[in-house]
Amino acid sequence: ELERQRERWQKREMSNFDYLMFLNIEADRSLNDLAQYPIMPWVIADYSSLVLDLTRRETFRDLRKPVGALDEARLSSLRERYREMPKPKFLFGTHYSTPGYVLHYLVREAPDLMLHLQRGKFDSPDRTFWSVGTSFRSVTSNPADVKELIPEFFMGDGAFLCNEKGLDLGCRQSGEQVGDVELPVWANDASDFIRSNKEALESDYVSENIHHWIDLIFGFKQTGAPAVDSDNVFFPLTYQGGVDWSTITDDNEREALQQQVQEFGQCPTKLFSKPHPPRSGPTNEVHKQHQAHVTPQGSAGDAP
Repeated sequence: ELERQRERWQKREMSNFDYLMFLNIEADRSLNDLAQYPIMPWVIADYSSLVLDLTRRETFRDLRKPVGALDEARLSSLRERYREMPKPKFLFGTHYSTPGYVLHYLVREAPDLMLHLQRGKFDSPDRTFWSVGTSFRSVTSNPADVKELIPEFFMGDGAFLCNEKGLDLGCRQSGEQVGDVELPVWANDASDFIRSNKEALESDYVSENIHHWIDLIFGFKQTGAPAVDSDNVFFPLTYQGGVDWSTITDDNEREALQQQVQEFGQCPTKLFSKPHPPRSGPTNEVHKQHQAHVTPQGSAGDAP
């Protein structure tokens, strides 16, 4: 089934979104499990332009690199730490998907789960998900922030971005009350943001490069020498087999480790041991339908 769906995607008989969701399910991820929630990529890098131009390379994030390697200055510092670190070495002490990160995005939609996770309190207002552009700047500069996105950024009407429940999420240091998520200026509202994000995911640039990201998350660059070469090495507990549970006989130690594994996040099941093939050229009906909904717009400004 994996090979069949991969071939369908290569032939453009399946959208990028549907294929990535299929891979997540195959890799034991589920919308019903916060610890194994589906992972989706940041694809847009421009959150400051008046219009979103999907014909410009600069509009997009470099899908050949993990989020943590997008900023050269941050990566240089992390590499230096990695070289001096005793074994087991890791480049990133945080992960791209954890229960806390999922609820970070979904706090307005699932406040009770966040309150349960954080012992009855919301996160600090300045750490709350209050702006899409600020969140992208954080994952491309903050040494402790390398989280990717979740499927809700590409489906539905964007209700999770709106504070429809009127939650008191506090005031930031600037004095501004945290309410709806601040959207980029090129988005008219939450549903328009989701539509644009989905269009970006189905764009020519992403279609031509998403197989590189698949290699990092689900494929051969997830572990071993290819992971090291790709700056894609995470804390040992995040990998399947990172703990030999058969050697842990103490119930308290086992429970503590299980809690750690959940908090650190978990890499998905590795699906591919060889480079994932690229997608074929835009020749079929799926592409035509997508193009009918995308109108090239004016020049975009520089990405933050």
